[in-house]
Amino acid sequence: MNTIIKPIRTISLLLLGIAFSGGAYAQQTLSLKDALNYAIQNSVTVRKAKLDIDGGKFKTQEIRAQALPQITGNASLTDNLILQSIVLPGEFLGKPGEVAILQAGTKYNAGAGVQLNQQLFNQTVFTGLKAAKSSERYYSLNAELTEEQIIEQVANNYYSVLVNRQQLNVLDTNIKNVKVVENIIANQYQNGLAKKIDVDRIKVNLTNLQTQREQTVNAIVQLENQLKFSMGMPVETAIVIPADQLTEVRSLPEMANAIDLENRTELKLANVQKDLYTLDRKAKVSEYYPTLALNSNYNYTGVSNKFDLFKGGNNTTANWYDMAAIGITLKIPIFDGFATRSRVRQADVNLRKADEDIRQTKNSLNLAYENAKIVLRNNMNTITAQRQNVILAQEIYQSTQNNYNNGLAALTDLLDTENALTQAQNSYNQALLNYKIAEIQLIKSNGNIKSLLQ
Repeated sequence: MNTIIKPIRTISLLLLGIAFSGGAYAQQTLSLKDALNYAIQNSVTVRKAKLDIDGGKFKTQEIRAQALPQITGNASLTDNLILQSIVLPGEFLGKPGEVAILQAGTKYNAGAGVQLNQQLFNQTVFTGLKAAKSSERYYSLNAELTEEQIIEQVANNYYSVLVNRQQLNVLDTNIKNVKVVENIIANQYQNGLAKKIDVDRIKVNLTNLQTQREQTVNAIVQLENQLKFSMGMPVETAIVIPADQLTEVRSLPEMANAIDLENRTELKLANVQKDLYTLDRKAKVSEYYPTLALNSNYNYTGVSNKFDLFKGGNNTTANWYDMAAIGITLKIPIFDGFATRSRVRQADVNLRKADEDIRQTKNSLNLAYENAKIVLRNNMNTITAQRQNVILAQEIYQSTQNNYNNGLAALTDLLDTENALTQAQNSYNQALLNYKIAEIQLIKSNGNIKSLLQ
């Protein structure tokens, strides 16, 4: 069944990407799940992290090559314009007391050969191969951490857009209410029942609300662009975010006293980093070990005083001969001025620093979890209080509006209750946003951030 579901999900994501590619001309409804899955597939940061995985595999192949046979070939053709001369005592030529100068070699030399080198024992190479395999795991975990960070970032941006859209709805409602009051005051002023200052004050209040609305609209556009950018979506794509994605909060999620740190990608990454430092130290220590290598070569050489090296038969004066050798090379480090010792001690320092990084990572993860719980509880209390406060503010505003219409309340009282209602609604929305962000942090602290993709 899983083999069927996976292709279906892939096709869905491809269709989503195709739909968004023409986003400048058609609005796309974007749920949180859609946004997160799109980001995992298209975020530049995630894609680069996945490319690092491929790069790590190629690095392993490069290091593995050092343990395989190294074969090289060569060919040469030399024209000795001036032959080397050698000086011989005359006694060799039957001329005692004289010196003979003779030319050595031939004018033309040609040759071809092949060499082979195979490491039989080289601890540095073998340790490097282990480090390369650990590097592959490091890049894999880093890609996983990058995905988690992108999920967190996109989810935060997504809820920021929703809350600001909700804030826009609040402003629209308030503007609508103020316009009703403005019409009433205008009629009263025409009938001599209201003062000019009352008309001016309500106009100032309306202008302020309209200005806030314009600023909020601009903020929403910027937040949507930031959301699309974090997703890897073209910013010109038009999107629609359903309002029902921002659900009411009635109760706190289940929160454990402590979290399983071993399940956190950050800690896994820190542990792999320590493993790499451990292997690096082993590589430095292996410089004390001897190395053993097999080497062999074969060469075929031709010499002649005429340029007829490559002519066959009896028409050539060239002479060709070959040679071959095979051997074993043993290198034993004796003294390098304590350079290796210094490198080993540097590796020890890196290991101790890695231990400190692990300790700090654990403390940081626990801090994030505890802070998330505190923020959740505080905002849960704020949401509950502000929800009741909004209801109360609405009742007071409606009552004051009725009293004003009946001449039992001043305009100042009406404007004050309208401002109090706006402030209560804004406080509620901000508490809701803070709660959602803290909730995402709590899910991440439990190591379940990818559950938002499902």
